[in-house]
Amino acid sequence: MTGFTALVLAGSRGGIDPVADYAGVSHKGLIVLGGETLLARVLKALRGAGATRIGVSTNDETLAGQLGGGVQRIASTVSPSLSVREGALSMGTPLLVTTVDHALLQPEWVRQFIDHTPADADIAVLLAPEAVVREAAPQTKRTYLKFRDGRYSSCNLFLLRTAKSLAAVDLWRRVEAHRKQPWRVALLLGPQMLLGYALGLLTLDGAIALIGRRAGVKAAAVRTPYGLAAVDVDKPSDLDLVRSLVEPS
Repeated sequence: MTGFTALVLAGSRGGIDPVADYAGVSHKGLIVLGGETLLARVLKALRGAGATRIGVSTNDETLAGQLGGGVQRIASTVSPSLSVREGALSMGTPLLVTTVDHALLQPEWVRQFIDHTPADADIAVLLAPEAVVREAAPQTKRTYLKFRDGRYSSCNLFLLRTAKSLAAVDLWRRVEAHRKQPWRVALLLGPQMLLGYALGLLTLDGAIALIGRRAGVKAAAVRTPYGLAAVDVDKPSDLDLVRSLVEPS
């Protein structure tokens, strides 16, 4: 896949975003880092990786005013999963999905992900092994998923390779809707998945494949050698970290 289509999630869950508030702006995407907004940094990285068509999912008028020519605005919805679905319906597949707070995003990370996604996968997710993350950013605090073959952190990069991938997005939507009811999530993901994960029996590839089968798609995990790919700006301490990397004193 040479030129590709990309979607940047830049919605809001409502209320005050603590990171935007910490930075003194109205939206995370407007935070200036290294002389550029986070939005501009993400768009530049995607174009550098070969994106020929880019959409941004947002309802923020100030951020929308920063999109510039050639970027499609798509209305964001009440949840990330639904925004991805709406974006995929609007822009089609294959579709690379990332987030506006992926402040350190680099073209080579995106290319490595695309190039290493199996040709028969309907959907893929990029993850970083814990050792790689800790080597690149020892001070960062990430959430790790524990599997039999190690711990991994999500990198906020997803590839919807085929239209079938929307079935996995729909499963994500249902899990999201019942995130405060663990027993419903258990029913959605299936006992084999939950028991295997709880007992430490599943490898990363095995778990992703099981979730894919639950959704009726072929799902794949891609491992990145770039530890900083797991660093986004979820909290003020993350912003301090990326500033120290991009704007060293």
